[in-house]
Amino acid sequence: MSGPQCCENPPTLSPSGGVGSVVEVGGLKAYVSGPSDSKLAVLLAADVFGYEAPNLRKLADKVAAAGFYVVVPDFFCGDPYDPDNAARPLPVWKSQHEPAKACEDAKPVVEALKSKGISAIGAAGFCYGAKVVVELAKSGLIQAGVLLHPSFVTEDDIKEVKAPLAILGAEIDKLSPPELVKKFEEILSLKSEVASFVKIFPGVAHGWTVRYKPDDEKAVKSAEEAHEDMLNWFIEHVK
Repeated sequence: MSGPQCCENPPTLSPSGGVGSVVEVGGLKAYVSGPSDSKLAVLLAADVFGYEAPNLRKLADKVAAAGFYVVVPDFFCGDPYDPDNAARPLPVWKSQHEPAKACEDAKPVVEALKSKGISAIGAAGFCYGAKVVVELAKSGLIQAGVLLHPSFVTEDDIKEVKAPLAILGAEIDKLSPPELVKKFEEILSLKSEVASFVKIFPGVAHGWTVRYKPDDEKAVKSAEEAHEDMLNWFIEHVK
């Protein structure tokens, strides 16, 4: 995460974006979308730009349209990374928002969902958020996970995963290069008790699933293919 790649194509944040609403879930503000009486939920863990990113909210609404109650927590508590703030470069920001804290903060969110009658939960993490999801998948708190162009995820993490896991990687990615994603695939292939799906998307870079330009037809198509893979994974395993 020290390189610039995770900061390319920063979104213009939109607090009012999406058809859902912002409520409190498990002690955190969260964008929620979809039927509140659904027994199936999906948690989306944002990249460093946070839960107000328009493409992420658009994706939340898309998943919600399939019948899931979707929750996008604000793990950064109103303080997403701002690439225009030269006084606080990414390493400094990250030191104030360590993934380990977000991983701990995710657990009360999951418990809050269960307490409202949710019977099965899936979680998808983008870049930074993938670390949150892999920790949930290791703890047995979710029924399925999806990692999209992950950051911080290690081979040891993958060895401990207990929930069905899909990994969607980019061909052009310094943070999780294809060689590392293939190692993840090898580890998962030895875990016969854990369903897995690994795919490396050609010609795309880290962040492509949520930081595409809406007027870039090719980029949108690649992102939508990943969204469909993610949604199909949840339909298959979160029920």
